[in-house]
Amino acid sequence: MENYTVILIIMALMIGVSGLAGRIKIPAPMLLLIVGILIGFVPAMPEIEINHEIIMLLFLPPLLYDAAFNISFPQFKTNINTIGTLAIGLVFLTTAGIAVLAHYLIPGMSWPLAFVLGAILSATDAVAAVGITKGLGLSHKTITILEGESLINDASALVAYRFAVAAVTGVAFVTWKASLEFVCVLGGGFLIGWIIFKLLSLVIGLFRTNNMVVISLILLMPFVTYLIAEHFKVSGVIAVVVLGLGMSKLSRSKFPDKVKEQSRNFWDVIIFLLNGLIFLLIGLEFPIILKKMPDTQVWTYAGYAAIIVLLTLLIRLARVYLQQFNLQKAFQGRRRISEEALFDSKTSFIITWSGMRGIVSLAIALGLPTMINNGEPFPMRNEIIFLSIAVVLLSLLGQGLTLPWIVKKLKL
Repeated sequence: MENYTVILIIMALMIGVSGLAGRIKIPAPMLLLIVGILIGFVPAMPEIEINHEIIMLLFLPPLLYDAAFNISFPQFKTNINTIGTLAIGLVFLTTAGIAVLAHYLIPGMSWPLAFVLGAILSATDAVAAVGITKGLGLSHKTITILEGESLINDASALVAYRFAVAAVTGVAFVTWKASLEFVCVLGGGFLIGWIIFKLLSLVIGLFRTNNMVVISLILLMPFVTYLIAEHFKVSGVIAVVVLGLGMSKLSRSKFPDKVKEQSRNFWDVIIFLLNGLIFLLIGLEFPIILKKMPDTQVWTYAGYAAIIVLLTLLIRLARVYLQQFNLQKAFQGRRRISEEALFDSKTSFIITWSGMRGIVSLAIALGLPTMINNGEPFPMRNEIIFLSIAVVLLSLLGQGLTLPWIVKKLKL
């Protein structure tokens, strides 16, 4: 009953704060994050430790599915070059950049541990990108690039993380095996997502006259798809994204208007609740992580986190502007680049500043094993988790709160 009461209080708090955010013109995710941190320091508040599996299984599938379902498929196809560059190349570049910095900056941070930290913080977050850019009046192209990148890059980050943790626990790293597994993980996720989409479209065809059954199936399948993909050791993220893209295309051509409307209303409520809860829970998690760190290390590691945030922004800035230059050069050279895929310097800066870390980084960090193969504790586990959540908070608050002001100044 005590847990039940806490859940009800958190839900009520989330709904109230979300309503207040609209009144005072602050992005709801940012206000929820701040309130979560403040509430977490209240002595009477029970500690709520987030299980990383709950984030990956309960929150991630519906949020990814909804983002993929609502993305503009023609825009996604047009900007696939930029999305692929940011979602794959930039992830590995950021992993390496953070690893080099952490190894030389943080005492005791070995190369394998530095790459674990780099992989955890390498990917931007779909939930943050959608939640914070919503209502800012950004172009469809900018939103599509941001959402498309953050839908795919989780898979790249998770693969990098697996190999980094394997190196810490004593498993040898072989480049060709790592490259092959990366292709298999992404390709397998795509295949499972496509197969489930085809099966779901057939089943929906059988029950198309029963709106409740159709909507219930659509709600259930992101979870089923994610679990099946993870069972076969391939990317559940990619599988859910493929399902969402397929269902989006199918709904426009096959679904009756009544089903579309009912489904949309239902999903709006689900996504509102999940979006709000995850940002509130991230805030509530910070005081718990803070207590596990020695007082003498807190400010030092907070400083390390600030430097890491700055580095990720600089790497992203350089890569986005290089992509802008490469696209313009290819277009002028009459290569197969659509003019629609080009973007200007203002858009480049918005894409850079919108690249925030979020729930996936938090979930991966909390999922770090407690022991390595020889039975010893995982080295610097608390420090890595603290750095991860500090980077997530600094990234979300620093970039998220200033993004509306930047968009206004750039007059986009």
